[in-house]
Amino acid sequence: MGETEQEQIKVLIVSDSHGRNDNLRKAVANMRGTHCRMLHAGDFQCSPQEIYDLAGVPVDMVRGNCDSSLSGVPLSRIVEIGGYRILLTHGHQYAGIDSIGNMSEMARANDVQIVVCGHTHIPHMEKRGDVWVVNPGSISQPRQPGHQPSYLVMNIEHGTVDFVPVYLT
Repeated sequence: MGETEQEQIKVLIVSDSHGRNDNLRKAVANMRGTHCRMLHAGDFQCSPQEIYDLAGVPVDMVRGNCDSSLSGVPLSRIVEIGGYRILLTHGHQYAGIDSIGNMSEMARANDVQIVVCGHTHIPHMEKRGDVWVVNPGSISQPRQPGHQPSYLVMNIEHGTVDFVPVYLT
């Protein structure tokens, strides 16, 4: 994993803010001073610059199905953080009977260990073989029981990764 495995890295993972950035601001404030990066899995429905300014840290983002006018933002991308290769995608293009299986197969084909997706507005974390597929849910329009806006915190320390779901009230 290299020299970064000795560092503690915290990454804020969000999706589906849909231009309603109040909860996104809360998530950033909760992480202030502790995270080094943000991943946004699409459907932000505002200018990318607004997300960059709000985050205050480097941001990797992809376009969701509601971001069709933002052609300069890719549908998916692979980023490397703390020795892990991460496929960042909104996920709508993998929808189907086994969308998690489809994404994990795409990850394996690209030597990726983590898939970060959105689209469903429902938080989910699952390990398929050696690939994590995680969805932070929606920071603004949750669909899971209880309908609490949610995001994930990814922690990488000493070469291991874990994901902590956070629910806003």
